[in-house]
Amino acid sequence: MGGFSLIHWLILGVVILLLFGGNRFSAMMGDVAKGLKSFKQGMADDDDKSKERPQDPRQLPRSTSEPIDVTPRRTADPVPPETDDTAR
Repeated sequence: MGGFSLIHWLILGVVILLLFGGNRFSAMMGDVAKGLKSFKQGMADDDDKSKERPQDPRQLPRSTSEPIDVTPRRTADPVPPETDDTAR
């Protein structure tokens, strides 16, 4: 149960072709292919632009804010555990 067999997929395909028509379905697939092609081209363009970026640290943009101090500071001594004298 829950799985589609080959005959189910064939019937579904025939219903889709009847609803959308062969020409309309073909046009939609062409639009999907064009979208994938432009996506791949855009990804390739991004890769080319990243290669053109300057690798010299002096040419990279700098932050105008102050650097963050990450040194640990000890604010108080730890509290010693309480001893229970009544348990003895």
